[in-house]
Amino acid sequence: MTVPSLLAVFAHPDDESLSAGGVLARHAAAGARTAVVTATWATGTVRARELAEALRILGAGEPRMLGYADARVPDSAPGSVRWCDAPLDEAVRRLVTHIRQFRPDILVTHDAYGGLPGHPDHVHTHRVTMLAAQAAGLERLYPDAGDPWQPRALYLATHPHSAVPALKDVIGARKAVYSVPDGQVTATVDVSPWLDQKIAAVLAHSSEVERGALPGVIAGLPPDTRHRLFATEWFIRQASTAAPTAQTELTV
Repeated sequence: MTVPSLLAVFAHPDDESLSAGGVLARHAAAGARTAVVTATWATGTVRARELAEALRILGAGEPRMLGYADARVPDSAPGSVRWCDAPLDEAVRRLVTHIRQFRPDILVTHDAYGGLPGHPDHVHTHRVTMLAAQAAGLERLYPDAGDPWQPRALYLATHPHSAVPALKDVIGARKAVYSVPDGQVTATVDVSPWLDQKIAAVLAHSSEVERGALPGVIAGLPPDTRHRLFATEWFIRQASTAAPTAQTELTV
């Protein structure tokens, strides 16, 4: 069976590795086309270079960067508007262009909470991707953005309530943690065989390691703890306007 192509859309460099690195590596290893669109940070920055290395490790091609500024780091894209302040129609059109160029079977992005931390850039990425997933298939919307293409499925990277206590025990309590009832999770993916790739991709974001962000915490964990916490990825599948086929499933 042909493994479906996958385009992931995340807010910041490192989100792709933390939230869906195992799924990206798994699809790439099976011969599928995979790629990542990153909403924030500009090309030429340190984090853009780190992203390129992480995607190389995951087999996800070259960075596709929208180049907006991180809501909390103005220097991430000097002279550019913050991603969460970008005009909605402009943001959707730019993402539609990438969807129509890559023509994925599956889109992956943040859930409605923006994942565990609820970062405003994550939340905005979710909203823009939900709109772009539909708009990309409508020929009269953004006709200058390429020929219409309707992804057949949209998966939201998430965490079930049951996974949170173990994460908080090791990573530490944060200001807010957002998770969903276990019953809302529709795809639980064991990425154990690709965990080394996933962790290597996370650690490729070395500036985040150095400043003690989540990649830095992961760098200090023993292998058995990394496996226990990060060898599973969870997703919520959203309905699509396209007819369901075998080409709409994450490899689980």
